[in-house]
Amino acid sequence: MRARWAAVAPLAFIAVLVAWPVAMVLITGIGRGSLEVLGSASTWRILAYTTAQAIISTLLSLALALPVAFAVSRLRLPLRRTLLAVITVPFILPTVVVGLAFRELLPFPGTTAAIVIAHVFFNVGLVVRVVSGLWEKVDPRFDDVAASLGLPPWQAFHRVTLPLIRPAITASAVLAFLFCFTSFGVVLVLGDPALPTIEVEIYQRAVQRLDLTGAATLALLQLLVVVGAVVISSRQQERLAVRQRLQHGDARRTARGGLAISCVAWTYSLAALIVVPLLALLVRSLRVGDGWGAEWYAQVVQSADSTSRSVPLLHSVQLSLRYAAIATLVSVGLGLLACIGIQAARRRGTWIDALVTLPLGVSAVTIGLGLLLGSLRGPVDLRGWWLLVPLGQALVALPIVVRVLLPILRSFDPRMRDVAATLGAPPIRAWLATEGAATAKALGLAAALACAVSLGEFGATAFLVRLDTPTIPVQVVRLLGRPGEANVGQAAALSVILVAMTVVIVALGERLRPRRGGGW
Repeated sequence: MRARWAAVAPLAFIAVLVAWPVAMVLITGIGRGSLEVLGSASTWRILAYTTAQAIISTLLSLALALPVAFAVSRLRLPLRRTLLAVITVPFILPTVVVGLAFRELLPFPGTTAAIVIAHVFFNVGLVVRVVSGLWEKVDPRFDDVAASLGLPPWQAFHRVTLPLIRPAITASAVLAFLFCFTSFGVVLVLGDPALPTIEVEIYQRAVQRLDLTGAATLALLQLLVVVGAVVISSRQQERLAVRQRLQHGDARRTARGGLAISCVAWTYSLAALIVVPLLALLVRSLRVGDGWGAEWYAQVVQSADSTSRSVPLLHSVQLSLRYAAIATLVSVGLGLLACIGIQAARRRGTWIDALVTLPLGVSAVTIGLGLLLGSLRGPVDLRGWWLLVPLGQALVALPIVVRVLLPILRSFDPRMRDVAATLGAPPIRAWLATEGAATAKALGLAAALACAVSLGEFGATAFLVRLDTPTIPVQVVRLLGRPGEANVGQAAALSVILVAMTVVIVALGERLRPRRGGGW
């Protein structure tokens, strides 16, 4: 069996869990009732509101992140890696947890401003990572030439640096816009029910009102906007790209001047601000009435009839870990096969890479709705199949696994393995001596990120999970939908537990990050 056929399994997996659900959404969304939905003023009002809050969130994320990207890519910062880790943490946190954290922290929950602040919290780290990754490789001599010509720092940035890093800014802006446009958990927990975004409206129509045609029509409309944004951004990045020789050494310098010092101060301030919502969540989980205690954590391990819930919270924790373990094994295994197939296919591997990345461009809510529609109207009813939830989580994690593994595998020189073989090493020993250690570390990092994503996945899981088997994010949303201090306290305790598990898993994975060869 040739190596290029290794990608057959992950592509078949994506076809079943992406192409089929999207096809079901298309079939249902083009039905007779779709014209009524498209002709409704409320539909376009929801679409306009969703787009507006996404644009505002994206612009604020860029404004707050660019000074940080400059500081971490151009200036010497004490604890630089720690700062980057703290700033990136929000991006891996479960959305419902972040929604609850800001619901407890902000004095104006249920408003558009609260949603925008939460979205900025999520996406600042993403913008910093993407932009700084290119900015630190821009030759610093361009800045020296601009300074020698007498250009002030802001003008040098606008005329010299900005054209060189504009592709990264565009890419990060599009990613942030898509994440805000398809945001579900944050808006569901933090938003105003009278002002739903398109994701929340899809969920409400499908689950609460049983209007599957209307939900599918909205999902199709959302998919068109997402595809349009991706196509436009790809053309813009190609048009704006500037050929340049990238710098691979250390281009960071000591901060001098008011602008540089201000960027450094803002970087440390942003890292401190990011911790505040998580501290607010921890404080809420320890507040019991007018006092303090661990009562809500104690109730996680026992069934409390006063909360009118039928599923013990500990069962949700155990179930989430079990689902995440299965999703991690599936996504890492399929991701490794996909990477082998991409490398073996060479030029044609670009198409395989694009298809494997497809789940990132399709909303998890759309996938969950499509699987639900396929079970109701297709030849096979998958409802009640417990394995469907971890498979849906694996689908979300698969592109991340590929993004971690592929740059590492591509960085290896196959001639090194040939040299080891000529020295008498058997094939397995030659592979272990040259590529094995770095590959194992990359697999560990990929597994950690896949596990973290699976633990916090809510979009598809909300459609696929059964009433008696809720994961932690689903259980948190259910508790928040019931009145009483105990429900909110237990939701906060569950959220803190989920954050702790996520941070520990990602921290362990970061320790395995290869020092060379790139990666996510």
